[in-house]
Amino acid sequence: MPLKVVLRPGEKLVVNGAVLGAGDRTATLFLHNQAQFLRGRDMLRTEDAEDATRAFYLAIQTLYLATADAAPALRVRVQDAADAAARDGNAEEIAACLALVDDGACYQAMRRCARLFAPAARPAS
Repeated sequence: MPLKVVLRPGEKLVVNGAVLGAGDRTATLFLHNQAQFLRGRDMLRTEDAEDATRAFYLAIQTLYLATADAAPALRVRVQDAADAAARDGNAEEIAACLALVDDGACYQAMRRCARLFAPAARPAS
């Protein structure tokens, strides 16, 4: 069964590294096979990673969207960001997110990590 993705007008979507965008109307897309995708509203920009938890989210996001050859170096970055975020608090939640990453569930790890952000500053889900 395909995955239905609805984009708001002007919203972007990254699918396997390609950036797609909706026009001036809502767009409905169906993903019929396995793909790494992330809607623009779920993306964290580098300049918005202003604390350790957001830096951890950004590291997971980068790993999630990366190619297989870049993954080993990015896993080190994720671990370093997790260590820093755990020192700032929420160590149990950070560990749970890291376990999801280790299981290959980066998208789920990002969603769990985003719950640690202040409501006004978190990527929409």
